Amino acid sequence: MIKGSEKRKADHPIDNIFLDRWSPRSMTGETIPEDELMVLFEAARWAPSSYNNQPWRILYARRDSEHWPLFVDLLVEFNQSWAKNAGALVLFISRTHFDFNGEPAVTHSFDTGAAWENLALQGWLKGLVVHGMQGFDYERARTALNIPEGFRVEAMAAIGKPADPAILPEDLRAKEAPSDRRKLDQTICEGPFCF
Repeated sequence: MIKGSEKRKADHPIDNIFLDRWSPRSMTGETIPEDELMVLFEAARWAPSSYNNQPWRILYARRDSEHWPLFVDLLVEFNQSWAKNAGALVLFISRTHFDFNGEPAVTHSFDTGAAWENLALQGWLKGLVVHGMQGFDYERARTALNIPEGFRVEAMAAIGKPADPAILPEDLRAKEAPSDRRKLDQTICEGPFCF
């Protein structure tokens, strides 16, 4: 698997993990053993959150489970074309209210994003492909997976063992490389909004 630091260059001195991690699509189709998957979930567990509320919940299906077809079917056709070779699919949801007092948890999505990042970085460190997606049917996910009110469907991710990009459909092979990022001055402002 290509390391992002082989193609990307940071403007400031950061750890290579942030450059190396990217979102490949080529995966072998091997199931991810449950104990390996638990390591990723454990990393997500330790993400920071407002008032330590930990609003994230993760639903998942390993490719050899009875739930696999349901999770694959939630994906849009484009994502099905490559994610069908994942070893596991995960769905991130977040609780929209605090557990301790029932008040709205304004940062529930922000906090769940931190859990996602922990999971993605841990997966990368373990040599796995971890690719996040918004290309799925959010409403069908809610109903098909029995997600109750009070939870927001956030995103899905495909997790797998890396494979040769040649297995991908032709139109995706060219995209199988680390992407760059816009410059910091297009992202940050000291003081009021300045973009």
